[in-house]
Amino acid sequence: MPDLISFDIAIIGGGMVGASLALLLARQNPAWQIALLDAQPFSDSDTQHFQPSFDSRSTAIAYGSVEILQDLGVWQSLSQHATAISQVHVSDAGHFMGGLIDANTYGLNAVGYVIPNAWIGRVLLGELHNYTNIRLFAPVQVQSIKPRQLGALLLVKSGEDIVELQTKLAVVADGGDSPLRRALGIDSQIKDYGQTAIITNVSYSEPHKGVAYERFTAQGPLALLPLGEKASAKESALVLTLPRDTAHEIAELNDAEFLHHLQARFGNRLGRFLKVGKRHVYDLKLVTATEQIRSHIVLVGNAAHFLHPVAGQGFNLSLRDCQCLVDALMTGEASGKSLGELSVLQDYLDRQALDQQITIEFSDKLVRLFSSASLPLIALRHLGFVGLDLMPSVKTRFAAQTMGTAGRAYISP
Repeated sequence: MPDLISFDIAIIGGGMVGASLALLLARQNPAWQIALLDAQPFSDSDTQHFQPSFDSRSTAIAYGSVEILQDLGVWQSLSQHATAISQVHVSDAGHFMGGLIDANTYGLNAVGYVIPNAWIGRVLLGELHNYTNIRLFAPVQVQSIKPRQLGALLLVKSGEDIVELQTKLAVVADGGDSPLRRALGIDSQIKDYGQTAIITNVSYSEPHKGVAYERFTAQGPLALLPLGEKASAKESALVLTLPRDTAHEIAELNDAEFLHHLQARFGNRLGRFLKVGKRHVYDLKLVTATEQIRSHIVLVGNAAHFLHPVAGQGFNLSLRDCQCLVDALMTGEASGKSLGELSVLQDYLDRQALDQQITIEFSDKLVRLFSSASLPLIALRHLGFVGLDLMPSVKTRFAAQTMGTAGRAYISP
């Protein structure tokens, strides 16, 4: 790289959120020059020879996100390895009551889809190469962001070289433990759930029929998201949450013992659990940045809000944030304002505030209510299940949140 390069927008973090934002920006305005920087080399973008791995982690893509990905032109490719969620079954361990969200109720083919992260990455990277106004920098380290009157200056380490990158707008998308967020002096509000998630894939004896399960127990919630691309498949992505003091012990059980524990927690709706993949362990916290915007700087993705994974809301909220940010930038530029001007970024935050508030509160309250062994809270969640069955308006709002449409407009059955 030369000693100084100028861009309209620089995105620090080339994961799913950063790559999606780069594509949304490039597609919306081909005149914008966009830099996408990441600490890791970008993986092979050959989508012709992709073989899904049983151990690969996956992401739930909500119905509302599918619309964004369709507009972006990548959904047709993504759907090649997508498993449709036709129903979401919500239940409470040891109790008969439960709730069911069915795509047919809302005239949809699916309430969402589950796609291996590796496939999402390959499709997005392949699409990035189709835009001449996107330039990829990896592996590089962005060591600092220094505000300037009309933009920001990034100090970038590439190998042994230190170069400067000048941009009108710097987008921080470097993850939940964002080093740049800390370097900017932006504090975070942290709510520690005292839980640890074990994320893995499992197989079982009966077909999943496109049903996703959210099951709540006194030890914590678990989610099973269908995989295998067909309703007849017999495997799911598992998010199993446990108290922190026992999670690592459970994660290190041998396969037979782990499957026995899972069977006891979940029950027999999918028959017998037969196989478990590589297990990934994460301590769970709700992390929200106290500031998402500054003049010529914006935080997106997990750097802005890091949610509990069991509700499957994180990436979907971030994708809606990205779409809203692009819309606000276009509106600002049309009115003669510069990219990254504080009033433009404030417009973005104002537009997206309700969606963020509803989604974050939904995820947080769902986990806290359904992870408790307290008798009053157990009674309250049973009333919630009754509400899902007997009160269409309550069920519709719950479904809208699950499908990623609640922060904008409620769907109608």
